Amino acid sequence: MIAAPEIGLASVVDAQAIALLARDEIEQGLGWSWTPARVQRCIRDAHSNAIVARDGGRVIGFALMRYDADHAHLLLFGVAPAWRRQRVASALWAWLEATLRTAGIRSVQVELRASNHAARAFYERVGFEQVNATQRYYRGVETALHMVKELTAATP
Repeated sequence: MIAAPEIGLASVVDAQAIALLARDEIEQGLGWSWTPARVQRCIRDAHSNAIVARDGGRVIGFALMRYDADHAHLLLFGVAPAWRRQRVASALWAWLEATLRTAGIRSVQVELRASNHAARAFYERVGFEQVNATQRYYRGVETALHMVKELTAATP
């Protein structure tokens, strides 16, 4: 168990580790759409941010978020299996939520597989509510749950 993961912005050299974790843990059975090149584009995009959790130098978790004027979309969020239930996801989310509130973002949305009960429980624990579900959203084979969290801006 790690005491506290180091959370910070991802760099393009992290794209490979993020993409592999996404392929193996999030996109499993659906094909690989979040390739290293796509992750690199997200890291470089001025309207997105990518963060990583590290244990030493090793990427053990990540989040990719896209921002609009007052709304954000959590594109991908994952923690390596060996580091789950060790508050890595909570540390990543705390970093993101502080950023969202500071930026004055009013709401954030995420989609997840209906079969991913652990992810749903996590999102509910941090304040997301399910607002919709779309049948066959993922590659025509799996239902997506759409969840939203309403935010208030940080107080100066």
